[in-house]
Formats: sequence, C-alpha cells, structure tokens
Amino acid sequence: MAYHVYLVDDDRFLLDLYAVKFKNAGHEVTLFSGGEELLAAMRKEGAVVPDVILLDIIMPGMTGFETLEALRKESLAKKSKIIFLSNQGQDSDLEKAKQLGADGYIIKASAIPSEVFAEAIRIVEGGTVTH
Repeated sequence: MAYHVYLVDDDRFLLDLYAVKFKNAGHEVTLFSGGEELLAAMRKEGAVVPDVILLDIIMPGMTGFETLEALRKESLAKKSKIIFLSNQGQDSDLEKAKQLGADGYIIKASAIPSEVFAEAIRIVEGGTVTH
C-alpha cells in the first residue's frame, strides 16, 4: 500500500535523503522546512491528511514539540501517525514526545535512512514502537 508521507526538517540534505527512500518504495512525499510551513499547508481547505508525519524537534521558529501541540489542538492530523525524527535522544525528550501523543521516536544519529524508512512503515502499519 502506498502512503502519503510528510517530512518536516530544516536540514534540506536529510529531507532529500529520506524522501528518496519513501519515493523509491512508491509512497507520496511532501517536504516541509519547518513547523509553520506544515501547519499552514494542513490548515488549508481540503488539505491532504497524511498517513505519517516525520517531524524534527530542533528547527528555527517552531519546535517539533510546538508543532505537534498545534496539530493536536487544532485536530489537523487526527488520523496521521506522528514520528519524531531527531538528534535529541535525552530521556526528557522521549518522555515529552510520549506525553504529546507521538506514535514513535527515531534518533537520526543512530539510524540510517533505510532504517528510518522501515521504522516509519512499521509504525504506520500498526507495529510496535522501537527506538
């Protein structure tokens, strides 16, 4: 099954790397350079609700945590799986992600793009969350 994937990260190189993995597997990918850009797109009339949003935490402007809080508050991504994709691996970040209702948390530094892809698909398909 093909999924609609939103990738949100201020690092264009990483966005492109992850996008290639998902596109090569037949998924639709939309890239966003930050939380504000994602929220603006999702607030539009008739906006696509993606199957999964991979969201960086540390970005200029809105953090990933703030972005997820806004998505939840405005009910913009009710059916989307939200996965944090971050270099931040502290317990406090993992706990905050859990409290905000994130569906997964992947630490960039310890996962190559193919592992990020595999983990995201596993979560979308209802698999267990690993770190």
